Amino acid sequence: MDYNPALCAAIADRISTSPQGRISFAEYMDMVLYHPEHGYYSSNAVKLGFEGGDFFTSVHLGNDFGELLAEQFLQMWEILGQPESFYLVEMGAGQGLLASHILHYYQQQYPDFLAVLKYLIVEKSPSLKQEQQQRLQDFPVQWCNLEDIPANSITGCFFSNELVDALPVHQFILEAGELREVYVTTWGEGDKGDKGDKEDVAFFTPSSPRTPAPSFVEVTGELSTSRLAEYFDLVGIDFAQNGYADGYRSEINLAALDWLSIVADRLQRGYVLTIDYGYPANRYYNPRRSQGTLKCYYHHRHHDNPYVNIGQQDITAHVDFTALERWGDRCGLDKVGFTQQGLFLMVLGLGSRIAALSHQEQSISQLLRRRESLHELLNPLGLGGFGVLVQSKGLKEKELSQPLKGLTVPE
Repeated sequence: MDYNPALCAAIADRISTSPQGRISFAEYMDMVLYHPEHGYYSSNAVKLGFEGGDFFTSVHLGNDFGELLAEQFLQMWEILGQPESFYLVEMGAGQGLLASHILHYYQQQYPDFLAVLKYLIVEKSPSLKQEQQQRLQDFPVQWCNLEDIPANSITGCFFSNELVDALPVHQFILEAGELREVYVTTWGEGDKGDKGDKEDVAFFTPSSPRTPAPSFVEVTGELSTSRLAEYFDLVGIDFAQNGYADGYRSEINLAALDWLSIVADRLQRGYVLTIDYGYPANRYYNPRRSQGTLKCYYHHRHHDNPYVNIGQQDITAHVDFTALERWGDRCGLDKVGFTQQGLFLMVLGLGSRIAALSHQEQSISQLLRRRESLHELLNPLGLGGFGVLVQSKGLKEKELSQPLKGLTVPE
């Protein structure tokens, strides 16, 4: 198996210097993905797209996804009364393809809107940021940290495509009806236990085999923060009911709530658009989904072992959209609507693009490839089944009464 020795050494050092000889899975995942020097997204290990990549997204299927999103952003600007400055803040911009598709489309179709548009990119990965800057050098794009945006300063839309699934998650397991957190340690460190008590930590083997590599193992202990238990009050899940079996395991994404809090604070007037794969809480924490949703992606193959290919593979977990909706409400964000990506794109014009294929002068092979790409965006078992959540803040009653085109029901 492939892995980054320097990253493994950094993780082992973090574990050995922690008071209890262990770190939460969330801290482990954060280091694996975002360690400043050796993390998957911080180094040159991250590879996107069909050719030699670990995974692909909607933007790798052509310009259509970005151009249809551009139509939705344009309508948002119109609903807000066409302000003189309209910000698009893309969070987690990958290779810059989506931004490129959106901005080229505005350049060709809506130059007046492009003139008032302020495009910001929030990107943690130095290697991806460099690629974005090279691809977008002909456009007035700015890069910034989310935390550096002043409070209540943005009129426009914060948006992300497959960002929240890559935020570090805590993992938990039910033991004797109680929530216990999953921690990561190394052989020999786990016997430190909680406050030195060996009996408080239990080694366990998940139902799907995981071979620790090079030397990391999982232990369970008390919850690292009360926020983990409070999370289930937020989303309305009671593990004392509905027949949850002992050993039930899943994830909690507190980082997503922290991220949404910052976004809501920075937005003065406009929208938050989140596209990702996930479920409402009652489906996410269904008793039959007993091993959670955590997945690893390596060379277009997925598996559930986060302790191999360390620093060389992506690690993700599905998004709990109920949590984003309810936490957003606490942060002053109103839910505008929730739909599937396939439906969202259809009413924005994807259906018309598919219908127009028969009138285009292209070779048969080109038409077939384009048709396949457009249908892939609609596939309810794939990208078309992704969730699209739109929230708003600061809209007037008249603005709220104007429905977003992407959320209308197709005729």
